[in-house]
Amino acid sequence: MYLLGDLPPAQEALWEMLTRAAIQILSLTTNDVPRMRELMRRYADRPMDLADAALVAVAERENIRRIFTVDEADFRIYRIHGRQRFTIIP
Repeated sequence: MYLLGDLPPAQEALWEMLTRAAIQILSLTTNDVPRMRELMRRYADRPMDLADAALVAVAERENIRRIFTVDEADFRIYRIHGRQRFTIIP
């Protein structure tokens, strides 16, 4: 909700999508941590934050290309396994 902080209607829309299970929330595992660290080092010039690294690592683990994020600028740069672009929702 951080990036939606000044947009209460957008926050409410996100809560509705979560309630309807239109968006799936996946968990991190300790196995994801080394990959997150590697990603943050790779994108240090951006820089990549922990939340972004977690999303990329889980997407790689689950073979997911389509993600929900309002952080389009960064996710147009990040690549899945260093090659594939994300498909960004909305």
